Amino acid sequence: MPDPAMPQPRFLHTSALQFGVVAHLYYTDRSRVLMLTKIAGFDWVRQQVHWKDIEAAPGVYYWDELDNIVADVSASDLKLLVNVVQSPSFYPPGNGGKPRDPRVMGNFVAAMVERYGDRIAAIEIWNEPNLAVENGGRVTPEDPGRYVEILAECYRRIKAINPNIYVLAAAPASTGVFDPERAIPDIEYLRAMYTYKDGMIRDYFDAQAVHPGGAANSPDWLYPETPGNRPGWNDHPTHYFRHVENVRALMVEHGLSDRQIWITEYGWATPNTTPGFEFGNLMTFEDQANYIVRAITRVYEQYRDAEGRPWVGAMFLWNMNFAVLWGAQGNPNHEQASFGLLNPDWSPRPAFIALQGLHQRLKAAQEQSP
Repeated sequence: MPDPAMPQPRFLHTSALQFGVVAHLYYTDRSRVLMLTKIAGFDWVRQQVHWKDIEAAPGVYYWDELDNIVADVSASDLKLLVNVVQSPSFYPPGNGGKPRDPRVMGNFVAAMVERYGDRIAAIEIWNEPNLAVENGGRVTPEDPGRYVEILAECYRRIKAINPNIYVLAAAPASTGVFDPERAIPDIEYLRAMYTYKDGMIRDYFDAQAVHPGGAANSPDWLYPETPGNRPGWNDHPTHYFRHVENVRALMVEHGLSDRQIWITEYGWATPNTTPGFEFGNLMTFEDQANYIVRAITRVYEQYRDAEGRPWVGAMFLWNMNFAVLWGAQGNPNHEQASFGLLNPDWSPRPAFIALQGLHQRLKAAQEQSP
């Protein structure tokens, strides 16, 4: 128990590495998904929430299935990370991107926290904001400042209701592309966030979410010092899991070494038929299992500060059950399905089996650590 007389850290940290998975819990066999999540050894589940599907008119909320999701995750003794995306069309600019007025998103997250209390353990404010597709079709160099204003408003509103909820700055997509119709490079987007208004972001997030790519590259490789030897997708740091180290270096550079990184999506595709994800065709299910285990082991063993504390607080594997969903739609070879831990028939892939033993071992080791 913490000593109430001692000052507590202002920003939340995990004392040990946490293990989570991204799942789709809407209108599916949720009890089965959650049971398998527990069997695999995960303690967290990340669910994306489409704001536009809940707020029907300003201040009018229809929570519907989200009520059931939150209740079932809580009953399963799992912790829930909610990722809020897609604004309603009646809030300018009206294209589903980030709202022009930060207060309207603040109102939504405050209503959500009031409703669900401690059953939501963490909230990630938006998803991959450096992508045009996540921002109504266009992203510009002014956008990171707009995002910081939204993050700050949401942080204030959430913490005023429940200071124990982790508030995560959104993970940019790992990309080096600079095109307003497509993306802003992740490192440039983060740098602009961290320098906006002399670093005002410092006061408004507990952890920085990161989505390191992997392509078909081993988690032990990183361009340019140890480039991968697979054909293609190996000539830029954003094709590598270890790109998370570059994000950490940027945070240290901007005086944010006291914040943890949460990896809220990572994983490796396997053979699929989706254009742009052909790197999955270079992988087997056994490769996928091996790379996931090595990525977790690297984070656990190496991603620590000078005092030995983890600077990655949590890892959320992408994904648990998307192959089941795509299989039911007649497209079992979709790229989202190829990242999954389950086959379309719910049977476990090798990565699922490998994670059971790894999670058990690492959690036991962390419980024994002082």
